[in-house]
Amino acid sequence: VQLQACGGGLVQAGGSLRLSCVLSGSIDSISEVAWARQAPGKQRELFALIKPDGRPTYLDGAEDRFTISRDNAKNTVYLQMNSLKFEDTAVYYCRASVRTSHTVYWGQGTQVTVSS
Repeated sequence: VQLQACGGGLVQAGGSLRLSCVLSGSIDSISEVAWARQAPGKQRELFALIKPDGRPTYLDGAEDRFTISRDNAKNTVYLQMNSLKFEDTAVYYCRASVRTSHTVYWGQGTQVTVSS
């Protein structure tokens, strides 16, 4: 399983970004895809995940300004981020979990920088 995250960039506070996580390889083996972020000097935190059927789960600490979704035809999971704040500045990663082995694969991360 390979993951390619993209869509990050520099945005002003109050703006929006949509991140994409493109999946390839043994996609049928994936049980869920998640988004995590790592702010400077902090630990990486998982905050949203989505099942193959599109059911989302938002974890403690998830921002209600963020929405996870997927397009199975494009093998892509999205993260829509609205009303961005300076504290949303972080590297955003996507992660895939394999159904049978419980192996976890991470994408390379995409930088989101919000200017105040």
